[in-house]
Amino acid sequence: MGARIPERRYGVVGIAVNGARSSGITKFVRRYGIIDRLAAILLLPIILVLLISIYPVALMLQGRPFLFRSERMMTPKRSFYLLKIRTMHACSTSNCAVVGGDQLHRVTKFGHILRRSRLDELPQIFNVLLGHIGFIGPRPPQRKYVEAFPEIYSKVLRARPGITGLATVIFHRHETQMLRRCLSVEETDEVYRRRCIPMKAKLDSLYLERRSIGLNMFILARTGWHVFHSLWPDLQFGGGVMTHLGLRGSRSGG
Repeated sequence: MGARIPERRYGVVGIAVNGARSSGITKFVRRYGIIDRLAAILLLPIILVLLISIYPVALMLQGRPFLFRSERMMTPKRSFYLLKIRTMHACSTSNCAVVGGDQLHRVTKFGHILRRSRLDELPQIFNVLLGHIGFIGPRPPQRKYVEAFPEIYSKVLRARPGITGLATVIFHRHETQMLRRCLSVEETDEVYRRRCIPMKAKLDSLYLERRSIGLNMFILARTGWHVFHSLWPDLQFGGGVMTHLGLRGSRSGG
């Protein structure tokens, strides 16, 4: 018997494609994120309703602009603009992308609600439709960190970036707590480089090694749970799923 041909998984549910017999399909799925785009088309009417509902409230409470865009990297060389609902007042310096404790005063009252519930990320459905990101994958990093850590991001960005990912659901809350304690832009940047980037890279690498339909479903369920947990914090997520996936030892994001 010949050597076993490895298969790769793409898209929000991790569809398996045999690399040797379906190279054309593999390249098409990988290049254009067709599975994620089809899912985005199905979800688009619901998300448009939510955005239309949020728009007048945001306009009344915090004014224009409604959307905020931030340059992110989809590969070590290719950038795009990630869309979010604006949740903060304008930054007075050029180095406010990672929000630490010194920048929390910029978050609007309505912005706190949007950020806590993750509703500020709804516009990223358009990034999925444009093929910039998928639903699941490493969060797209800023250019300056990709340039500062080329070895890390050359590995992490082998996967298409996503709206949510393993590092997001496991580490995000702990990351937020660490950055909240920072009292300056410089301290925030130093903590993010020294403590956050290495941990998120480990979790992103773990996802690349273990990605499957089961792991993707876990990430989607955990992401949905974060939204509900922000509204009903006394509820608890079933630990059995994390144990089954071998993630019990990781520091949970809550």
